Amino acid sequence: MSLEIKNPESCRYACISLGEIMLRLDPGEGRVHTARQFNAWEGGGEYNVARGLRRCFGLKTAAVTAFADNPIGRLVEDFIMQGGVDTNFIQWKDYDGLGRKVRNGLNFTERGFGIRGARGTPDRGHTAASQMQAGDIDWEQIFGEIGAQWFHTGGIYAALSKSTPEVVIEAIKIAKKHGTLVSYDLNYRPSLWKDFGGIEKCQAVNREIAQYVDVMIGNEEDFSACLGFEIEGVDENLTQIEAESFKRMIAKAVKEFPNFKATATTLRTAKTATLNEWSALVWHDGEFYEPTRKFQGSEILEIYDRVGGGDSFASGLIYGFLEHNDPQQAVSYGCAHGALAMTTPGDPSMASLAEVEKLLIGGSARVDR
Repeated sequence: MSLEIKNPESCRYACISLGEIMLRLDPGEGRVHTARQFNAWEGGGEYNVARGLRRCFGLKTAAVTAFADNPIGRLVEDFIMQGGVDTNFIQWKDYDGLGRKVRNGLNFTERGFGIRGARGTPDRGHTAASQMQAGDIDWEQIFGEIGAQWFHTGGIYAALSKSTPEVVIEAIKIAKKHGTLVSYDLNYRPSLWKDFGGIEKCQAVNREIAQYVDVMIGNEEDFSACLGFEIEGVDENLTQIEAESFKRMIAKAVKEFPNFKATATTLRTAKTATLNEWSALVWHDGEFYEPTRKFQGSEILEIYDRVGGGDSFASGLIYGFLEHNDPQQAVSYGCAHGALAMTTPGDPSMASLAEVEKLLIGGSARVDR
């Protein structure tokens, strides 16, 4: 059984995302605490999905977020425009000259190498996006008049403040009212929930949101921490994610949340920060689907920058459903796109559709001339 997807001719956008977009500062091959210069990128868990759908897969997308109106906010806007994502729904907040009341988020990100894992140090308190309130956005106009086939948001944005879960729930309810499919990436981040009620608040917020989600995305730790399902079949450091273990967890999840039309996860075993086993799994209509191309054993995936790989998996997954309405295609596009995204620096994908489809049919890494 396929997903019920709105006719693209009735919608201006294939996908709209909701979340915070930060300025990512990257020390390249070095460390943040010894850096003398940084490369600048834009990035955000929810936005990265819309950007991948636009730049790699050629679908029209938009981002809903908010910025303090200063040169940093305008720099991030410029990155977004370069990525082709529509900026019509960005809210601009007056800047007080200091950032006492409102500011823009920063994310200092180390790529990691070998035995040293990647590390992100966000600086995102009092940001404009975290201060958004229910009622700030005219979702009825967006989903009822303008139209979108798909809406994507996630647990990172829901964890930013007391008001952001209310924004998420308001948006999701109106999206579903107008027949827009809703995906949600649980994306558990302990640091975000630490001063926001901890694991108990995390589960309360995410379990309420989960009631309205069509396509739930997350790894085994996400489903456990955010929704309260027991982890089975992994070691205490969660380095070995087993497909069979995830299948057992999903069986429980879809029984409790029968509104889930599909669930998806990446399966990653980090041998080192730069050598990973990489695959994925999708559940839909009682069946599980694995990608046609996996990176395991002798065909292990070499990582250049892992941050954003899961988001690129999500954008490939959504493309597979929107273009083919087929879970096998969805998990395969997601796995291939996520793998390619981790071969280049920065959160956003630099892959092309041709490269993704070459990987799907077993294309090699020999030089193209």
